[in-house]
Amino acid sequence: MGHLVVIESWVGAMSRLLPRAIREAGHRFTFVTRDLHHYLRSAPAGSTHPLLTADHVLTLDTNDAPRLVEELAALAPRLGFDGVLSSCDYYLETVALVADRLGLPGAPPEAMRAACRKDETRRVLRDLPGPRWAIARDRTDLLDAARDVGFPLVVKPVDLCAGMFVRRVDDEAALLAAADAAAAFPVNARGQQRAPQLLCEELLVGPEVSVETATAGGVTTVVGVTDKVLTGAPWFVEVGHQFPAALDAATARAAAELARAAVDGLGLDHTVAHTEVKLTADGPKLVEVNPRPAGNRITELVRRVTGVDLARAHAEVALGRTPDLTPVATGTASAAVRFLVPEREGELVAVEGTEGLADREGSSRRSSRRRVGGPATAAATTTTSATS
Repeated sequence: MGHLVVIESWVGAMSRLLPRAIREAGHRFTFVTRDLHHYLRSAPAGSTHPLLTADHVLTLDTNDAPRLVEELAALAPRLGFDGVLSSCDYYLETVALVADRLGLPGAPPEAMRAACRKDETRRVLRDLPGPRWAIARDRTDLLDAARDVGFPLVVKPVDLCAGMFVRRVDDEAALLAAADAAAAFPVNARGQQRAPQLLCEELLVGPEVSVETATAGGVTTVVGVTDKVLTGAPWFVEVGHQFPAALDAATARAAAELARAAVDGLGLDHTVAHTEVKLTADGPKLVEVNPRPAGNRITELVRRVTGVDLARAHAEVALGRTPDLTPVATGTASAAVRFLVPEREGELVAVEGTEGLADREGSSRRSSRRRVGGPATAAATTTTSATS
């Protein structure tokens, strides 16, 4: 049995799946957070948030990485930590620093930083198939960067996630408006100061997929490829996923090999990763590498089809173990999830047509993040207010 340190978490599905997977694997965990109420607020009424069922809940300043590293190092002899992890992008580099300081399994800090910073990812993986790109270090050279890439292009912050402030722009006016919108968000959802740089990338045309992998002992295993459904142009809002992706074997293999090359090229190890790829007319091209399990219930789709639990694999690789990623017969050939996102803001007045869904063959679950009588958030707003 291992003792894991969980440093913060998203408050979505993974905040429930990871504690469950840790316990089911026979391990225990200590949860470290700077704001306990962030999770208390997200717990269903009348229940305890799964993260708060930890053996220990420590309130420490997780945004002060150097101090946190030393505080956990001081606690380690008494509590006996065997691994450290997070499901929240904003703390993955901190996890790597803690692992390095405590001599625990983990990706090298420089590799994790390169994976979490979109500009660094492009620099390190410049030889892999991807879009033309340029970095704008401030608003002054933004137009020069855009001219290097060419319109239409995609502009994105280098250190945000969940598609926040990522958008297609077709001209200089839209580009400057996008830059101003990002600049008005100088601190991320966890109170961390943001980098000012913007990444300008060639607009890649084609379906988007994600490749789910796990790396242990320097060996990256591809678990599968997931289809994505995007909406909300000029934003890129993910509203659905299907696993496995409906691809011919050669295309799926090419996407998987690109993802494996990206993970290995970054130098990641002891890592579950969710790598996004565009299937263009010129072949698969790399969008980005997310060095943590996929969100939006993709891990649940994978588990229903293959029996492979990526949340559990996330815990196992953090302990320095090689997870069992062998697919098993589950009786389910494919699984999908869809999210309903309105085209405009307004009030949710009713939810209709759900009668009998729970009893329908193949239907697993449904839920609503919005209550009737409350506000409905438009697709464009979703990209600037991701749940964290």
